[in-house]
Amino acid sequence: NLPVERLRALRPFLICGVDFCGPIYTTLKIRGRPPVKTYIAVFVCFTSKAVHLELVSDLSTNSFIFALKRFIGRRGMPQKVFSDNATNFVGADRKLRELKEAFLAQAPELMGFAAEEGFSFGFIPPRAPHFGGLWEAAVNAAKHLVVRALGNA
Repeated sequence: NLPVERLRALRPFLICGVDFCGPIYTTLKIRGRPPVKTYIAVFVCFTSKAVHLELVSDLSTNSFIFALKRFIGRRGMPQKVFSDNATNFVGADRKLRELKEAFLAQAPELMGFAAEEGFSFGFIPPRAPHFGGLWEAAVNAAKHLVVRALGNA
């Protein structure tokens, strides 16, 4: 009863899920500065269940897009990214669609290349967190290991 995306043997992180973990309080090495609230973007490969972590400064759409760019630079372009219906993920999907439409309007000859290289977001149904069990388990493991390694920082 698994989704088709999890049954095919593909390149790692070609199809993945993402969620945020946190907040995690990090201290800067400046005397008198209070701890800064940070988050971790957890990317999980659907094929191999490998986990990729990216540090994020806040829960905004722009921060997620920057983390997604770093992820793509390290792991390659995904074909599909699944997530829950959090506003930062939905906002990132909307922003990336707008950028793609503006880009294709400026250069229609690149439409074929962008269609080949593009990826899409998939969202789980609202109020059904069990659909995202794969990345929720990775979030739980990441929280446990980070707190164990860093303490409350």
